[in-house]
Amino acid sequence: GHTTGPSLNNDKLYKFAYSAEVYVDQVKASLQKSAGYRISSGVDVNLLWRNPDNDDDQLIKITIKDVQVENVNERPADKNIFKGKSPEKIIGKEYLEALQRPIVVELVRGKVKTFYSYQNEPSFTQNIKRGLASLFQLQLHSGSSHEVDISGKCSTTYHVRQDQVTKIKDLDSCETEKTGFTSHNRILDVGTKATSATVYVLEDSFIKSIKAEENFVFLLNYRRKTGAKIVSKQRLELKSVQAGLGLIAAKQVASVIKTLDPNYVAMPLEAEPVKSECKKCPSLSEHWQSIREHMHPDKLSKAEAAKSFLSFIQNIRKATKEEILKIIRSEQKEFLPQVVDAVTSAQTPESLEAILEFLDFKDASTFILQERFLYACGFASHPSEMLLKSLTEKFKGDVANEEIRETLVIVMGALIRKLCDRGGCKLPGVMEAKRLILNRLEKAKKDDNVQMYLLALKNALLPEAIPVLLKYAESGEGPISSLAATALQRYDPSFLTKEVKETMNRIYHQTRKVHEKTVRTTAAAIILNSNPSYMEVKNILLSIGELPMEMNKYMLSMIQDILHFEMPSSKTIRQVLKDMRAHNYDRFSKMGSSSAYTGYITRGPDVSSTYSLDILYSGSGILRRSNMNIHVFDRNAELHAIQVVIEAQGLESIIAATPDEGEENLDSFAGMSAILFDVQLRPVTFFQGYGDLMSKMLSATGDAMNVVKGLVLLTDYLQEIQLQSGPTASAEFLGGLAIDISGGMEFSLWYRESKTNVKNRVAVFIAGNTEVDSFFVKTGMETTLEAETALDFISTVQFSQYPFLVCMQMDRVESPFRTHMTKYESLPSGRRYTASRGKAAALAGNEYPLHQENSNMCKKVFGAKEDSAGGWF
Repeated sequence: GHTTGPSLNNDKLYKFAYSAEVYVDQVKASLQKSAGYRISSGVDVNLLWRNPDNDDDQLIKITIKDVQVENVNERPADKNIFKGKSPEKIIGKEYLEALQRPIVVELVRGKVKTFYSYQNEPSFTQNIKRGLASLFQLQLHSGSSHEVDISGKCSTTYHVRQDQVTKIKDLDSCETEKTGFTSHNRILDVGTKATSATVYVLEDSFIKSIKAEENFVFLLNYRRKTGAKIVSKQRLELKSVQAGLGLIAAKQVASVIKTLDPNYVAMPLEAEPVKSECKKCPSLSEHWQSIREHMHPDKLSKAEAAKSFLSFIQNIRKATKEEILKIIRSEQKEFLPQVVDAVTSAQTPESLEAILEFLDFKDASTFILQERFLYACGFASHPSEMLLKSLTEKFKGDVANEEIRETLVIVMGALIRKLCDRGGCKLPGVMEAKRLILNRLEKAKKDDNVQMYLLALKNALLPEAIPVLLKYAESGEGPISSLAATALQRYDPSFLTKEVKETMNRIYHQTRKVHEKTVRTTAAAIILNSNPSYMEVKNILLSIGELPMEMNKYMLSMIQDILHFEMPSSKTIRQVLKDMRAHNYDRFSKMGSSSAYTGYITRGPDVSSTYSLDILYSGSGILRRSNMNIHVFDRNAELHAIQVVIEAQGLESIIAATPDEGEENLDSFAGMSAILFDVQLRPVTFFQGYGDLMSKMLSATGDAMNVVKGLVLLTDYLQEIQLQSGPTASAEFLGGLAIDISGGMEFSLWYRESKTNVKNRVAVFIAGNTEVDSFFVKTGMETTLEAETALDFISTVQFSQYPFLVCMQMDRVESPFRTHMTKYESLPSGRRYTASRGKAAALAGNEYPLHQENSNMCKKVFGAKEDSAGGWF
């Protein structure tokens, strides 16, 4: 019996009508308005040979005839790109001839055993035929198996009910050469969903009709409104059965094929790659000239800069090393840093070779470019082992500038983490870089060296580095122990073992030695953030009241913040507070100006973002540490978007105040450290030592120091997809950020006032292009989104009285926001149909509400200000 696969009757010609359609649109849109096209044709099928020893082994011939290409949706004549063009004109004469040359398929038990076609046919017509041949593959009993068809080897499930068979193909399981890349952090990436189903209706043991549909959906994880879908449909319907030619008598398939046409060759059914050449594309240098003005350093907080940066990267990715070097070598000094950002972000072997050939680390004069190159490596969306190896080589060689040497190793740490996150921890290049950092840290004598390797570990977050970080946190000197503790703070709490918590408790409670407030408060934050026990919480709460004045206030504020923001440990804290009611009042009514506060910037269906601000003073009113953070998270992932920490110590002498206990011998110092997109950057020093401080104070223009300036590629997603009807499709989403962050600290002895100011200026541009490319016609959709904003964080302290007045302000200016979408259909001749729509809005400015206490103080500070106008100093 023929129960295992469909069976054709001898001497018959089966005439089918065939159509393949594609649609591209926004995810929720109905297909009636989509861009796309339809290829339709007749398909003739007849049986050539049946194996005399096995009824289920059949050789069939499939011929495509009368090809038509048309719109998938009705278009008025002036918008129809196919209007007045014959199929021959649209597809091309030799392509059409190739498409209509028959193929031969050997079916064994319903599965395609061999696909025969002609050798040097264009890949794209060959793929259309493969798509058609794949439709004839089916089994007549329910069950799952791995099958090979045009999509590769995929796990496929059949459901059979009488004369109806449903075939579900799991597209995520297909074993094919995957091309493209995704972004490192999930929040910045694109989520995808792909489905494929085919329904067969049988009659008289052969096919009556086939309907197949594939769906691909792409969504930006951080803004799911921005996305795209591709729908591909195939239909095959039996129109008539006529008398046909007789069978070819033979024992073996090979002799049948020889008789039929000796030029037939067996080929894989899996699609072959198709490269479509760009005819009218500008060269890299022509493209650079067209966008160059937007890349001027003064324009880096504009969306146009981010947009130009993205298009430049796309073109660099197609360029040779020579073309890239030609631009780098001929460009002026002020444009070069932006060119370096783009070339490094392109992340192709050619762009890496070009930039490494251009940059000379033995030459200190190109410091800015070396730094921009290294930071762009740190932010790389899908770094290669090769990149890490290149940096390791540079680090082992001569590096003229000490700060660049530090940045090199700090960035190596970031690359180790990214490669490990992708399962590359055992790659030789990663192993070598890990060994180098850990071994050199062990041998380091100078504090500066210890610090730079600790910063590298703060980026690498290796589980095996925890013991060494604990050692430095507990026994290192001030800045070093503080750095080791903040590195531990970045680990996921699941890595923080019993040993880590015991060490943090010893540091906080100063069991073995006296520690600085900055380290003790970090230790407390680690304990409270990693599922603390009842006793740990109780001991911390009991310590409040015995601490130095400002630290008391800070810890109290931290506890209140955990309660108000319902953080995980809030349940335990509430429990302890209930049981401690008796000794609360005195302990929890402390004076002081330090504080910690967390609030939402946005709460959305896709992602939410929070800001947190905490500030710790010394007893005399001088800032010890201010820490501003922005975190972005969704249900499954988190991104530390930004952190700016300003630290100061030993400044009491300026205002003739008494240092806190245990801090009498600290050297005067102020500096700033930043994390951007999960990457710790090299800290910047405002001044070091009393002499440096005085000279800066007397010249204090309050000019902000630049911390980060440049262009960052945030979202970098490209996936190429083989549609089962034959064409290839691609989805590309790029998100670029132009950023300018500066910070400064100024003093007025006259007003006994100090000010720290952090300015964040950012512009974002996101571009998505989802396209189906059938060689002779392209259809797709482009979406863009742009926004510009500025976030200022200012803290003003007046230390003429105690408790001194502190006013913190966090403001966002009104921010323009624009989205745009264009659907298109186009022919190589340039004839094109487009439909666009856009929308612009302004996000209102916002003064972020910090806690009530802060609002009251700001009224006092600015009230006092108006009484006594006058200059600084």
